[in-house]
Amino acid sequence: MNLSLQGRRALICGSSQGIGLAIAQELALLGADCILLARNEQNLAKALASLHRADGQTHAFHAIDFNDRAATEQLLATITQQAPVHILVNNSGGPAAGPIAGATADQFLQAFHQHLITNHLLTQGVTEGMKAEGYGRIINIISTSVKVPLKNLGVSNTIRGAVASWAKTMSNELAGFGITVNNVLPGFAKTQRLESLIQSTASRKGVSTTDVEKEMKEEVPAGRFGEASEIAAMAAFLATPAAAYVNGTSIRVDGGRTGSI
Repeated sequence: MNLSLQGRRALICGSSQGIGLAIAQELALLGADCILLARNEQNLAKALASLHRADGQTHAFHAIDFNDRAATEQLLATITQQAPVHILVNNSGGPAAGPIAGATADQFLQAFHQHLITNHLLTQGVTEGMKAEGYGRIINIISTSVKVPLKNLGVSNTIRGAVASWAKTMSNELAGFGITVNNVLPGFAKTQRLESLIQSTASRKGVSTTDVEKEMKEEVPAGRFGEASEIAAMAAFLATPAAAYVNGTSIRVDGGRTGSI
């Protein structure tokens, strides 16, 4: 099985911590040159230092706020002019928790821009280079909510579903160029996002975070929360030559939690 990413260039969003950083670390271990994107320059520098370099890779990072569309487009043009990007990992923190009935129009618009529009702009920016190379992997980190909506995540459920539909449509249009588009759907993974959800749930219910954690783990057949590295392993596989015929899918990495086939 060909899992080598030697000579491949990867652009990883939200990669200063959590799942994004874990994905960058896995891609680097497989030989890829990694470009890290996130807002916090200090955290990016620390993340960069953790990447494997023994195979002669050249890694880099850029601090960017995707809410600044002009700056995002300018940075992407600079990156792609230097060399083609073979792997794009679209990964961004999810919208705040809350019921959909109380969500404002601005919350939907902000989430739509942060996730779908940004994913689209980045994908448009890298696909010409991928076509020329005959190799492309676009990997979107979404949520299991595209299979079964999650409680108290109204805006997130809505936007994640839109991204999944966008990705499936994009996968059909790009498949003939050697480019795949797939979604990874993390379950309860040990990240700051999960900690925030646990705290907000505990506050809303008036119980301890320990009680919330216990209840959440009971929903998972595996009986535990996932590690960021376990989510990253699936994303890294989808980036490899071995996954060339995996396209247009949404793959759950959730310990069996999601209640659908």
